[in-house]
Amino acid sequence: MGRLNELFQELGFEVDPQLLQLALTHRSYSYEHGGIPHNERLEFLGDAVLQVAVTDYLYRSFPDFPEGKLAKLRAAVVNAHALADVSRSLGIGQEIRFGKGERQTGGTDKASILADTLEAILGAVMISAGRDAADRLVHQLFDPLVDEVAASGSAGDWKTILQEWCSLNDFQLPHYDVTESGPDHAKHFQAVAVIGDWISASGEGSSKKQAEQGAAEAAFNELSAQHSATDA
Repeated sequence: MGRLNELFQELGFEVDPQLLQLALTHRSYSYEHGGIPHNERLEFLGDAVLQVAVTDYLYRSFPDFPEGKLAKLRAAVVNAHALADVSRSLGIGQEIRFGKGERQTGGTDKASILADTLEAILGAVMISAGRDAADRLVHQLFDPLVDEVAASGSAGDWKTILQEWCSLNDFQLPHYDVTESGPDHAKHFQAVAVIGDWISASGEGSSKKQAEQGAAEAAFNELSAQHSATDA
């Protein structure tokens, strides 16, 4: 935990070692050790800390961006892929306590596990050192990424964001069912995202692309929220 502790010291706070160990305890380790506590409750807390801190930074840093663009930027940096990259940069995978089976199947580099563990660490910081400390850690790790994505214009579109999220979280890839109505000069399109047996809320617009984007956004928001709640 050397790199993590160095980072905490740089930011001017300390984290209870037992709480940090809990944040680094995967449920596979818990199952093999008599059901001891694992990190999923801390992950639940850390997810909320991350969302609020990144949203606050976006709101303050980009006053001219509309809500839709802010949402895309947040989705581009608050996702399993981005969190896993941050975790790798800190060497977190090697610090996680795994069960033997999970470690043997490559758990130390699974994006979903690395992302969840980073969120658990944020939760541990929140409890141990307070909200300001947790916010400082989020800003240290994610503000440069937000700035990079904003400057490059690489936040992507909602269909791309949803497809990447589904791939990272072992969901079937989405397809879109589109219906149209109205006369040729005033067509109205309605679309839903279909992922396995699950169907999103509908997106609507004056073009097929606009309707599909709306459906993808609705699907991403609902599925990511459900997934976070299930993991917790």
